[in-house]
Amino acid sequence: MTEENKTDKKKCGGKSKAMFAYGIIQLGSSVLSAVALAAIAISFCSLKQESNVFIECVEEVQATGKSSSNAVRFCNGGK
Repeated sequence: MTEENKTDKKKCGGKSKAMFAYGIIQLGSSVLSAVALAAIAISFCSLKQESNVFIECVEEVQATGKSSSNAVRFCNGGK
């Protein structure tokens, strides 16, 4: 009986290595997802700042007496 127990343990050894590798892969993919989400969040912050600068530009140009469409065109790089 003890020899049978030893062979059963040997069979489980391969499974434990596979499960360990699976766990490491799962952990790695979770970390990668978290990093990607953080990068997306940071890009939204810079987009918000760019939007605020654009709005200020449009308001400033409108204050000089130009129409809204001319102000938007000017702030987009038009003449």
